[in-house]
Amino acid sequence: MGIAKFEDIIAWQKAKELTVQIYALIENSKDFGFKDQIQRASVSIMNNIAEGFERKSNNEFRHFLYIAIGTCGGSFNAYNCTWAKKRLSFRI
Repeated sequence: MGIAKFEDIIAWQKAKELTVQIYALIENSKDFGFKDQIQRASVSIMNNIAEGFERKSNNEFRHFLYIAIGTCGGSFNAYNCTWAKKRLSFRI
């Protein structure tokens, strides 16, 4: 039995958890540029997984998963930049 909806994909579920954590952790941030960038990036991970799944083509799904992986890297890099500047006092 295959996956019927993108919400059943474990990667999408993990991306959703990450997005919820990011929103909660930076909700009081005054750095609006950073806040907007990392929030949009985290949502983009979920969106790419969902969009690729909805295309109903393995090749397109694979392509969107690669995009989601790249966005994960960008999100992690933004987090690392913030950690280096000591804007956040926690680790994910």
